Amino acid sequence: MAYYRAVGNVPPKRHTQHRDEHDQLYFEELMGEEGFSADSSLLYHRHIPSAIVDSRNWELPDLATTPNHPLLPRHLKLPELFPEGSWSDTDVVTGRRLVLGNSDVRLSYVVAEQDSPLYRNAIGDEVVYVESGDAVVETVFGALSAKQGDYVVIPRATTHRWLPRGHDPLRAYAIEANSHIAAPKRYLSRFGQFLEHAPYCERDLHGPTEPMLADGTDVDVLVKHRVSTGIVGTRMVYQRHPFDVIGWDGCLYPYTFSVYDFEPITGRVHQPPPVHQVFEGTNFVICNFVPRKVDYHPLSIPVPYYHSNVDSDEIMFYCGGDYDARKGSGIGQGSMSVHPGGYAHGPQPGAYQRSIGVEFFDELAVMVDTFRPLELGEGGLACDDGRYAWTWSGKGPGHD
Repeated sequence: MAYYRAVGNVPPKRHTQHRDEHDQLYFEELMGEEGFSADSSLLYHRHIPSAIVDSRNWELPDLATTPNHPLLPRHLKLPELFPEGSWSDTDVVTGRRLVLGNSDVRLSYVVAEQDSPLYRNAIGDEVVYVESGDAVVETVFGALSAKQGDYVVIPRATTHRWLPRGHDPLRAYAIEANSHIAAPKRYLSRFGQFLEHAPYCERDLHGPTEPMLADGTDVDVLVKHRVSTGIVGTRMVYQRHPFDVIGWDGCLYPYTFSVYDFEPITGRVHQPPPVHQVFEGTNFVICNFVPRKVDYHPLSIPVPYYHSNVDSDEIMFYCGGDYDARKGSGIGQGSMSVHPGGYAHGPQPGAYQRSIGVEFFDELAVMVDTFRPLELGEGGLACDDGRYAWTWSGKGPGHD
């Protein structure tokens, strides 16, 4: 995220003495990607940021996965994972249920009302899409406000916590990478500025505006990290509260981006999914489909043509509007479709013909395309409708 910001109290020269009103030194921390070779920020702490007093096991929720074999397209009914009233004791961090995952990315869903513990993902960046509800996301860089339609982009190793606000529960779709997540390179100049053809720009990105200061001793932070056998969790106890940063500057920090600030790219005939791309990580991309005018060639067919995912699995999370191409399949708000590599897919029967002459699509969806096969997590197995694969033919196994 090569867009410089400065928040709070920072010295005029980096790596130099910075003192408080009592002549006590602040402690400078470099938080940087790829060692010392990529984006970074400098944070100035009131206390030593590495002072811990305990470290013990944090038992993670079930992260086991099952191969999608025999190969099937699937409809995952995510709202079924959290029946009405089940979320009163759930938080956005520990309550996530793994839906799909591979060695590059994990996709989870959660409905929560409780404040989360302090949390740090030391494996990769996270993008959390807020399907509905409101929250404050407190981070070591400062606080962010998150509302329906916001992506919350949280860099690897950022200490933070989620605080749902309002009368409704927070429904969130979490995309956890094993890498960094950033704007597509083709949107950026060689120096990192958004170019004119990009569907969003720096003005649409909202980072913290003031420091997040808190006091406390013996403060727990849940850390997700890797060992040789896989992903594990540790509960680290810090001598002083991690939210003690009086100022920071740099190009690495959490921010929000609203899906409603994405300016869709359209054309005379149907545009391929890369025009909808919003972020990219290693071996996966994130796209969004927003309300938009559609194809205006006199012979156009606005819904997608049938296509084979030769190199990728395509995962669509339906989070608003009326997704015309899926009418008749049972897919609705909160549904997720899984179209795996090796399977040709496209509109449901009748949608191809019905779309002719349509001028506007009122739809909202978040798509993740991966370039390694995804496997089903416990959440995905629990909410598979078992019927989606046969909705094109109208017949399933055992039928003539």
